[in-house]
Amino acid sequence: MANSENDTIAAISTPVGEGGISIIRISGDDAVKVAQRIYKGKDLAKVATHTINYGHIVDPDTDQEVDEVMVSVMRAPHTYTREDVIEINCHGGIVSN
Repeated sequence: MANSENDTIAAISTPVGEGGISIIRISGDDAVKVAQRIYKGKDLAKVATHTINYGHIVDPDTDQEVDEVMVSVMRAPHTYTREDVIEINCHGGIVSN
């Protein structure tokens, strides 16, 4: 599948290494929809733009909570990229099983 400039993308936004907080950024037309699949909390499609919302990241297959998070919702065109942007602020560090 070829990528296009309109694809929704996700990336780690914090530097490599260990830290207390990590940020994952999702950007594009489907950013809210993508985040909503793994987020348990307020309905991100209904919250106001430029708000931060408390909730949990969950495994979409089991609905098991993975982490306690703060999720920022920033809607186009009022973002740096002029796209919808979701930022997930989660716990950082190394996880071992």
